[in-house]
Amino acid sequence: MRIRDLGVIDDAVVELAPGFTAVTGETGAGKTMVVTSLGLLLGGRADPGLVRNGTGRAVVEGRLELPAGSPVAARAVEAGAELDDGALLISRTVSAEGRSRAYVGGRAVPVGLLAELGEDLVAVHGQTDQQRLLRPARQRGALDRYAGEAVAGPLARYRETYRALREVSATLEELTTRARERAQEADLLRFGLDEIAAAEPTAGEDVELSAEAERLGHADALSSAATLAHAALAGDPADPEALDAGTLLAQSRRALDAVRHHDERLAALADRLNEVGYLLADVAGDLAGYADDLDADPVRLAAVEDRRAVLAQLLRKYGGEENTLAEVLAWAEAGAARLAELDGDDDRIDQLGARETELRTELAELAAEVSAARRAAAGHFAEAVSAELAELAMPHARVTFSITQVDDLSGIEVDGRTVAYGPHGVDEVEVLLAPHPGAQPRPIAKGASGGELSRVMLAVEVVFAGADPVPTYLFDEVDAGVGGKAAVEIGRRLAKLAESAQVVVVTHLPQVAAFADRHLVVEKTSDGTVTRSGVKVLNDEERVRELSRMLAGLEDSELGRAHAEELLAAARAPRHR
Repeated sequence: MRIRDLGVIDDAVVELAPGFTAVTGETGAGKTMVVTSLGLLLGGRADPGLVRNGTGRAVVEGRLELPAGSPVAARAVEAGAELDDGALLISRTVSAEGRSRAYVGGRAVPVGLLAELGEDLVAVHGQTDQQRLLRPARQRGALDRYAGEAVAGPLARYRETYRALREVSATLEELTTRARERAQEADLLRFGLDEIAAAEPTAGEDVELSAEAERLGHADALSSAATLAHAALAGDPADPEALDAGTLLAQSRRALDAVRHHDERLAALADRLNEVGYLLADVAGDLAGYADDLDADPVRLAAVEDRRAVLAQLLRKYGGEENTLAEVLAWAEAGAARLAELDGDDDRIDQLGARETELRTELAELAAEVSAARRAAAGHFAEAVSAELAELAMPHARVTFSITQVDDLSGIEVDGRTVAYGPHGVDEVEVLLAPHPGAQPRPIAKGASGGELSRVMLAVEVVFAGADPVPTYLFDEVDAGVGGKAAVEIGRRLAKLAESAQVVVVTHLPQVAAFADRHLVVEKTSDGTVTRSGVKVLNDEERVRELSRMLAGLEDSELGRAHAEELLAAARAPRHR
């Protein structure tokens, strides 16, 4: 991992290796920046205040060795990343203005992808992580994780049933609480549908009636005009001497017919006059028929106007933007469908009620199965953690789990009790610690000191390592508040954890650092920065000097060196048995 312009670090390379790596250094030397850098690579929050003064941005780059078939590699490739001989290159930049960018395998990606990948890569533990361990929800999650498929299987089915129950209950509540509104809506729909059904409108009827009303309202004027036009075309029987269009046209045809054989053009004009004559006769006949058929019927006109008034009322109430009867009929069709839906709600309420009862019964059975699996796993988990605590200089400490339910009349019935339920089941899980014989088990938030809490957390991780190993663990001074024999045992357990995973520990304790397979020290230069050479891998002689400094505050103290060598020998001895 390469770190540039982050905090006190100018430009440094941190070379991590398999097994147990300890990171030490003077207070304020920049050890925490190692943890911060890894946090940035894992999608942690970017703080522009971490950018070193006088620089524009901080950069952290890392190279991750991934095993073949790793889901992390598959997810990265899916996001467009390219692997480098099976390794994944990731980087994070943070500008002094607060902008942050992430890159995976040479491809710019959302920071969230780093966090997603980090969940399967590294477990980071520090003082804030211990605080998270105090939360009941996190303790329940730890127990479920330890139980594995015994809880995961029924819990997955429980959550699926829980979601289905929530949906059914929400629908049922909406239907029942809106009963009055639905009844009012149904009444309005029935009134409208009855009104439309009584009128029996047909599409286009309003247009036809409008035309008929116009014709009936002007019947006298239309009849007089048709009679006069007919007389002009075909003659008036009451005035035989009057000229009409038909007589004049006949005179024209006779004049042309007498000489048409002398000129083809004149013959063509005569033929056209013949056609006009036929057309004139047809129009005259139609006018006569129109005048005879036209009847000024006041009764019919009144009926048409009454019908138009009925249709106009329907249009005002149920018409759309175009204000047509087709829209009224469409409203009636949609209204009938909605009314059928509302009328069917009573049946639907009965069906949903039955389904809700069925789901609650199923949920209660699954909750009982999850709870039983948790109780079984809790016993094994508590025994394993207690055994680890015995190795961490807490031989009389006992860890137990309190798994309880809260009574709730609106809940589900489990084992004869009606209890509250949620997406994770019905159990409230809490880790209890009795640090010594005769002590009453208490929640670890109240019953454990800072050092004891550190050891409890380490014991939990050691137990987890056998069941669900994480590739890399990073511990940031989780040995705070611990010393003496307990510190030695913490180092020993970290070394045991390193047998199945990569372990990186930032520590102030020489008893812990002595157990490391690889020892890094962070050193500042005279100007207060950490340069490339400021993070170095120690050889055996340098380890003795650093442990001596951590023990006695003096690198070349004879007593300190002797104690450091004794620590290293004690740490190595069990490893060679």
